Amino acid sequence: MTEQGREPRAPFGVAEVSGPSMYPTLKHGDQLLVHYGAEVKAGDVAVLRHPLQQDLLIVKRLVERREDGWWVLGDNPGAEGDSRLFGTVPHELLLGRVRGRYRPLAEDQRSVRGVVSWAASSLRLVLADRSVSRRLRAR
Repeated sequence: MTEQGREPRAPFGVAEVSGPSMYPTLKHGDQLLVHYGAEVKAGDVAVLRHPLQQDLLIVKRLVERREDGWWVLGDNPGAEGDSRLFGTVPHELLLGRVRGRYRPLAEDQRSVRGVVSWAASSLRLVLADRSVSRRLRAR
């Protein structure tokens, strides 16, 4: 995931998804509206610093808050790169909650009809998934 134009004191920022770990919720290339410093709970999608490579930002679903940090999983069970690999993510590495996503407008969507279709299908709130505790037990 890459971050664009993040100022340390700005409460909101934009980040871009790279990779398949959050599919189908998020796709490679999606743009995210990130609320930095927001309160989070299990089920939320969040932006975090990777615990083993802290200059790398990752986007994962918060599954369970533990004493030593957050257990996080990608929504794509076949993709790697979550707490199954690196364990919990310390609380101080959690940066913010993802509030929404949009997919960039494609070249073939530049007509009025294309823009309306894009707006109806590409702009979405990213909501908490309340079934994460079931997913955790299933793993």
